[in-house]
Amino acid sequence: MANVNIKFNNKDYLLSCDDGQEESLKKLTKFLDKKYTELKDKLGNIGENKLLLITTIQLIDDYFDLKQKVTNQKKKLDEISNKFKEIRSLAIKYKDGKDIEIKNLNQELDNFKKIIEKNNSLYESMLDKTTQSLEKIISNTESLSKIQ
Repeated sequence: MANVNIKFNNKDYLLSCDDGQEESLKKLTKFLDKKYTELKDKLGNIGENKLLLITTIQLIDDYFDLKQKVTNQKKKLDEISNKFKEIRSLAIKYKDGKDIEIKNLNQELDNFKKIIEKNNSLYESMLDKTTQSLEKIISNTESLSKIQ
């Protein structure tokens, strides 16, 4: 335990605190003394006990206001967090849907390629048959020409 000399309301006090907390205790005491002095200047000398009570009430009021603001901010943060989770879930669902759509389109593209290859083979076969038929016709025509 550490001992700290502090001044409050122009009086010296020796207080104890945990080691390493000396500066924090001095800052808190200085803040409290400032609030006390401000009220004393504002209200006059109405008695040390009454001034201490009013100072404490004002500090507790400030504390509760701050606590309420923190609570409100936490609620807002929770709402934002929930919205983010909802948006994230929607984005994942959207992505999954698009992945399925891409898979289906790729399957359709593969089927289309197969149809084109099949039709291409049929076209080549028809072209070969047509060419053979034309060659026969030309050959027959040449034969007939020679006979005449």
